[in-house]
Amino acid sequence: MKTRLTLFALLVIFSLRAERSKLEMYLYDLPGVILEKMPVPDGYSECYKLMIKQPVDHEDPSQGNFYQKVILSHRNIDAPTVIITQGYGLRGNYIYEPSALLEANQVNVEHRYFGESVPDSMDYRYLSLENATADLHHIRTLLGEYYQSHWISTGISKGGQTTIMYRYFYPEDVSVSIPYVAPLNFSLEDERIYTFLDTVGSDECRTAIRELQTRLLQNSDQAIERIKWFAKGAELDFSYLSLEQAFELAVLEYSFAFWQWGASCDHIPDGSEGLDADLENFLEVSGMDFFADATMEGYAPHYYQAALQYGYYGYRIDGFEDYLKAWPPDRNPSAIFPPHKIPVEYQEGFTRAVDDWLKKEGDNFIYIIGGWDTWSATAVVPSKKVNSLWIVLPKKDHGAARMRNMSEDQLEEMIDKLETWLNMPIENIYAE
Repeated sequence: MKTRLTLFALLVIFSLRAERSKLEMYLYDLPGVILEKMPVPDGYSECYKLMIKQPVDHEDPSQGNFYQKVILSHRNIDAPTVIITQGYGLRGNYIYEPSALLEANQVNVEHRYFGESVPDSMDYRYLSLENATADLHHIRTLLGEYYQSHWISTGISKGGQTTIMYRYFYPEDVSVSIPYVAPLNFSLEDERIYTFLDTVGSDECRTAIRELQTRLLQNSDQAIERIKWFAKGAELDFSYLSLEQAFELAVLEYSFAFWQWGASCDHIPDGSEGLDADLENFLEVSGMDFFADATMEGYAPHYYQAALQYGYYGYRIDGFEDYLKAWPPDRNPSAIFPPHKIPVEYQEGFTRAVDDWLKKEGDNFIYIIGGWDTWSATAVVPSKKVNSLWIVLPKKDHGAARMRNMSEDQLEEMIDKLETWLNMPIENIYAE
């Protein structure tokens, strides 16, 4: 009886394995990987959510482990594979432009310390770029045994920064890197942002922005009374920053947000319609939620990384000093808000070392940049010493600088590069 049961069990196991695809069997046998099936995107044949075991500290495995969320969308074992280097949490699963263009498999990786990819203890000492990129390298190694064609990395904004850093630390992992709208800041307060805000767009538009900011700060007492009701209705809490601090920062943020997200110069109030019209536009363009507790908590790992290695930006207060009540009028406030206000020692010179490497050895990059995106101020500067491509989309913002909005000439140049670097024909699916 025991022999029969054993044989029966073996037959059941064999039958279950036979029902699995070759890919599913490969994933099932990977060490430290938990998988579940997901809805399959159009054009793909399989899709899996993978939870991949990672060391909290790749240099010291004794510090424990966590599981990192990855979504694998499979098209063809012989196709190239695009790895999406997220900068934050992973929400849903959509196919990125490079994956569609190259008819590629897609490996979408949530960043450590975000979403479901969180250790039991949020010890920020291990939230370094060395560890974050080592996560990607481990995933690349695990899946690279199966997907042996070209690998391409891409990411947007902070995800684009991750793309750059991944290539810096592991230059042999991918054949091509495509960072979208990715800054490379050189300090905690990169003053190139201020230069950009002084020169972007028209004189008239920049003047209208500054006049709106001035009116809001001049009438801050009345504005904050109205904002209190708005915050209550929107269920926004302010304890990391006071409401007064948050309001003043949001007003200073207005110019940055205006150009980053492509607001309209024609919609800036001129003051003739009163404070309510000014506040309505302010809340639409800049808003208060960016400085509320929920956002502070959600972006805490991001701020830690900015304070430690990435660098960031600040708020220039020249001309506004007399109107600020919640911030010292003798120095520019920082846009970095570390978790629990913990002190972080900035690694001076780190991003400049990355920049130096990119200028000398950063081949096979395609940088996609929005001409009117505030973050273009600190984008990687073109270098004639490397075989890479910089594509600037005129008057496009942070969300519009995409392949689908490129000119025909830009698309043709990009595809020519990709065909050469990947040694494969590519159909221009974004041509009109």
